[in-house]
Amino acid sequence: MGELALLCASALGAVLCGKVLARETLRQMSVIGVNSIPITLLTISFSGMVLALHTAEQLKAMGAEGLIGGIVAVSMAREAAPVLTAIVVAARVGSAIAAELGTMAVTEQVDALRSLGVNPTHYLVAPRFLACVLMLPVLTVFANAAGVFGGYIVSVFGAGVPGQVFILSAKDLLQPDDLYLGLAKTLVFGAIIAVVGCAHGLATSGGAAGVGQRTTAAVVQSIVLVYVADYFLAEWMFARHPTPGP
Repeated sequence: MGELALLCASALGAVLCGKVLARETLRQMSVIGVNSIPITLLTISFSGMVLALHTAEQLKAMGAEGLIGGIVAVSMAREAAPVLTAIVVAARVGSAIAAELGTMAVTEQVDALRSLGVNPTHYLVAPRFLACVLMLPVLTVFANAAGVFGGYIVSVFGAGVPGQVFILSAKDLLQPDDLYLGLAKTLVFGAIIAVVGCAHGLATSGGAAGVGQRTTAAVVQSIVLVYVADYFLAEWMFARHPTPGP
């Protein structure tokens, strides 16, 4: 954790001081953000469908169908979309970062950068850190829309809830703070994914086997830290801000 904190501080300092390659950052934004949109939309839309599947029938039977849209929308905005998007990105991008930098480390390309007077943190870590922090909120915006749309499809065409009732419920229960705070959490998640992937990649040794081990460790540690951070962020952001009634 200490190494991760130091690497995060170093990458953040490079970003704040403008020591980031713009071209590499844009390339990483494409790799991390644009290329992750299809799998993110697919995953979160089905998550919204599952959420609606488990709640629509029960609430409809109790005469509370007016809450279904709000439950899906608030759940997506506060927790499901930010966390699941981070998990998808950790699995897809965090592993790729660790494998790429790990391969560079075992083939001594990182040592070659140092011998040329190039700081690996500025050249390798900072662009990935900035791209991940910037693109995860963007992905989460799409994920929110996909999750609510998936819940709408199941609720309306599966459970028979009127579409207007679903939409009005979402509009009544979902508050702007739910969206803003949910997106704010993804800034932390993006930093975690980038720093963990880079840290494990740069620390790789032992050839191809070491690359595989570090890649697996990066994904596992990223997911664990995302969930840990999500609890404390949710406690801080939402514990004293309960969702208002319809």
